Amino acid sequence: MNVGLAAPFPWFGGKRHVSSVVWDRFGDVQSYVEPFFGSGAVLLGRPTAPQLETVNDLDGYVANFWRALQADPDAVAHHADWPANEADLHARHSWLTAQRETLLARLCGAPDFCDAKIAGWWVWGMAVWIGGGFCSGDGPWIVHDGMLVRRESADNAGRGVKRQIVHLGDAGRGVKRQIVHLGDAGQGVQRKRVHLGDAGQGDPRIGECGILDWMRALAARLARVRICCGDWSRICGNSVTVAHGTTAVFLDPPYSDVADREAAIYIEDSLDVAHDVRAWCVEWGGNPLMRIALCGYVGEHEALAEHGWTPHFWTAHGGYAHLGNGRGKENRKREVIWFSPHCLPVEARHQQLDLLALEAES
Repeated sequence: MNVGLAAPFPWFGGKRHVSSVVWDRFGDVQSYVEPFFGSGAVLLGRPTAPQLETVNDLDGYVANFWRALQADPDAVAHHADWPANEADLHARHSWLTAQRETLLARLCGAPDFCDAKIAGWWVWGMAVWIGGGFCSGDGPWIVHDGMLVRRESADNAGRGVKRQIVHLGDAGRGVKRQIVHLGDAGQGVQRKRVHLGDAGQGDPRIGECGILDWMRALAARLARVRICCGDWSRICGNSVTVAHGTTAVFLDPPYSDVADREAAIYIEDSLDVAHDVRAWCVEWGGNPLMRIALCGYVGEHEALAEHGWTPHFWTAHGGYAHLGNGRGKENRKREVIWFSPHCLPVEARHQQLDLLALEAES
């Protein structure tokens, strides 16, 4: 397995640095379920060959990206291969935001629907956008009357001479004007191309950083993964889990109201869903066929200890942990993963890996 794979976009709350700990406790299971898939760091870090794997995300952009990547990585790479520039960033942000409701409805209604253009533009924007909020509807530019305009200009519509004239910007200032929205345009081959490896360099180069190779490698790993879009609980029933044997369920819901965080980190966000997830964990954690991991902050899920769950404390390295408001840097030390009673002890997992290695040699 290529456990070095990673998503080509940043993600608040990603668990890449702790995925090995999770698999030490899960072991080699018949079925793997991840209801809050996000960047997919834990699945991509799986050290053994996958069997049945089912993932889900309520965020239509996320689910569409992984589905489109699975179906046609070349098309996704084609649409993502573009130089970073502010003009296209805001235009694509506005266009993508307008697709949101229709996209979500089609993803939820058709298990094989995906759109490679939306996927490519979205992952490009996620990699170029500074901070959170891409495709959330925020940002300085919006679509108004079918045109891309600054948000304040739409607010000033109809105000006559009192309006703020924004689209002419520095008109009339000659060479003194600031030319801002075209980013690196005009710099030719000297411009910087960022975040997506070789994006914008024309023919995708062969190598570990080539965007096309990256997308194809991810698609190969996801070839047999079921990718769903909808409420997390839809993939947590018997038919997806224990009906197939020993099942690992990795639950990484948005941090709850206990976490003292911003209320809209994700496109589909909730401060309450973590409490519902914990209640599900209490109900299912005693099943000997279930190995469950629930992520959160210290103070969120301590009630699980009464049901035989054990915590693993760790320190985050990026994402929300590095937000500049101070809370992120403090919260990075509060990360904890709770493991259900039937997860493997670490020693048992090491013995299992030794047996698998011997079987592979024989």
